[in-house]
Amino acid sequence: MKILLLATAYNSLTQRTHLELAYRGDQVSIELGLNDQVMIEAVELYQPDLIIAPMLKQVIPEAIWRHHVCIILHPGIKGDRGPSALDWAIANNVESWGVTALQATGEMDAGDIWASVNFPMQPMSKSCLYRSQVTQAAIQAILQTVERFESGTFTPEPLDYTKPDVQGCLRPYMKQRFRAIDWRSDSTSTIVQKIRSADSQPGLLDWIHGKRYYLYGAHPEDTLTGTPGDIIAQRQGAICRATVDGAVWISHLKPKTRNRLSLKLPAALVLADELATVPESDVPLTVSPNRQTYKDIWYEEKNQVGYLHFDVYNGAMSTDHCQRLRDAFIYARSRKTKVIVLMGGQDFWFNGIHLNVIEAADNPADESWRNINAMNDLIHTILTTDSHLVIAGLQGNAAAGGVMLALAADKVYARRGIVLNPHYKRMGLYGSEYWTYSLPKRVGSQKARELTDICMPMGTQVAQEIGLIDQAFAEQPDSFCQQIQFVAEEFAHHPAYGQQLALKHEQRQRDERFKPLEAYRNEELAQMRRNFYEPDQSYHQQRYNFVYKVTASQTPDHLAIHRQRADSEKTCSLIFAE
Repeated sequence: MKILLLATAYNSLTQRTHLELAYRGDQVSIELGLNDQVMIEAVELYQPDLIIAPMLKQVIPEAIWRHHVCIILHPGIKGDRGPSALDWAIANNVESWGVTALQATGEMDAGDIWASVNFPMQPMSKSCLYRSQVTQAAIQAILQTVERFESGTFTPEPLDYTKPDVQGCLRPYMKQRFRAIDWRSDSTSTIVQKIRSADSQPGLLDWIHGKRYYLYGAHPEDTLTGTPGDIIAQRQGAICRATVDGAVWISHLKPKTRNRLSLKLPAALVLADELATVPESDVPLTVSPNRQTYKDIWYEEKNQVGYLHFDVYNGAMSTDHCQRLRDAFIYARSRKTKVIVLMGGQDFWFNGIHLNVIEAADNPADESWRNINAMNDLIHTILTTDSHLVIAGLQGNAAAGGVMLALAADKVYARRGIVLNPHYKRMGLYGSEYWTYSLPKRVGSQKARELTDICMPMGTQVAQEIGLIDQAFAEQPDSFCQQIQFVAEEFAHHPAYGQQLALKHEQRQRDERFKPLEAYRNEELAQMRRNFYEPDQSYHQQRYNFVYKVTASQTPDHLAIHRQRADSEKTCSLIFAE
C-alpha cells in the first residue's frame, strides 16, 4: 500500500512507524504538518491509500479527512481525549494505560476506533514512557489498523462511553497550575511524579532563588534531608532539593525567559554561580541497586560478568560524562571478571556528544573538540581491551557516536524494535569515534558509505541482516536485560572462552599492522576540525537549529518521496530488508 505519514516531527515514534511499515513492504512517504496547505498538497501529490499520523499536534484539514481514511495515534486508553494524555496518566498514578488508533473527524480524538492496545504503567518520565511502552503499543495498534484496513472487511468501533471498556474521558490541557509543587507539603513521590509528568515537554515550572526555571530529570533520594525546597547537595551536574519527607534530585533545568531562547542544561551548570557553598554528594560506582538516589554511571557484577550502566539524560554525553565513563570502564576492566557488558540506558542507549552543553559553552568549537576527543579516548580504551570480551547491550535507541560506541564492543545485541541512526551528516559532521574502522569492519566499505551518506534510520531487523548488530531479541527492557545476562554468562563460562579472547587479541594485532587506530583517528579528526572551525561549515547552524528546536521550513526531500522527481527507491533502500 501507499501510506502517507503526517507528523509534527520525524521523532522516534515516527521513525519506528516508517521502519515497520517499510519492512512489511508498504511504500511510505512523510510530510511534516507545517500547515494545512502543505498537508493538502502532499495528499494531492502522493494519492495515498491510507494516511497515518503517529505524532501530529496540528489538526488534519477537513479537505483531507473527508476524502481519505486518516488514522490518528492517541497516547491514551479508549475514550481518553485531550492533548495531555500521558501527563494526566503519570500525575494520577494510573496502573495501566494505552494507545488508541482513531479515525480523524471534525472532533478532536472522538473518531471511530480502529485499534487499542493497553499496557501496565511503569514509574518513569513521560519521555521515557513515550519512547518505550507507548511506542511498543503504538506500533501494535498501527500494524493492526493497517491489516484491518487492507482487509476491506473491518468496521471501526464508534466511540461509546456506555461501553464498559471505554474508561477514558475528555481532559483539559495540563497547565502549570495543575503541576505546581508545594515544597511545604508535597511528598518526594508526589514531586517526582509531577516533574516526570512534564518531562521532557513542557517541563515543570518552579522558583529557585527568586528565578523561574523548568525542572527535568527527577530522581528520589532516600538518605539526604533538609529544609523543604532548599538545595542541599549537588552531584555530577544534578542538584538535590529537600522535601518534607526526604529529598529529590533534579538533573536538568531551563531558565524561563521572555525575550531570548534558553537551553535545557545540567542543573549545576545553570546554577553554577549560586552553588559555591552547596556540598558535593559522592555516590560509589558500585552503589546498591536498592538505593534511591541519582546516578548516571554505575557498575555491578555477577557470575564473572561486569555490567556498566550509563543512563544519561537524552542519551547525550558531555566531555565530563565521557571521561567518567572511561574511568568506570577501566575500573570494570580491572576486575577479575571475564565479560563486560555496556548496558547504556533504558530510555536511550547513547546518542553521542552533548550538543546542548556545547552550544552553551563560551567557545562551542573548542568544546566540540574536547567532547569528541573524550569520546575517542573512551572508545579507544574499549577497542584495545584484551583482558575481557566486551558486549554492547542496546536497551534503547542509539544514534551517531552512540552507534559507533556500540561497534567498539566484540558483540552487539539490541532490544527488538529500537531505532538506530548510524550517521552524522545531518548535523553537518563527518563523524569520528573510529567509525571508519569499526563500521566497514561490520558491514563492508560500500554499505558503510551508504549508511553515512543516505542518513536514514534503521530498524533492528535490517541491522541484523546487514551485520551491523549480531542479534536482536525481546521487545520489553526487562526481558532484554534478562536475556543479555544469560548471553553474557554463556560467554564467560564457555569452554572456548580463552580461545575467543586469544583470537580477539590476534585480530586486533593484525588490524593494527594493516592500519593503526591512530591513523583512523587522525584522519577523522582532520575532517572534524574543519567542521568545528572553518566558517563555511554547516555544523554550528545545524546544532543551533537542533538544540533550540527550530522548526523546519519544509519536509526534507529524503523523507517526502512524493516531492522527489528522481526515483525514490535508492533513498529508501536501507530501511527495507535486503
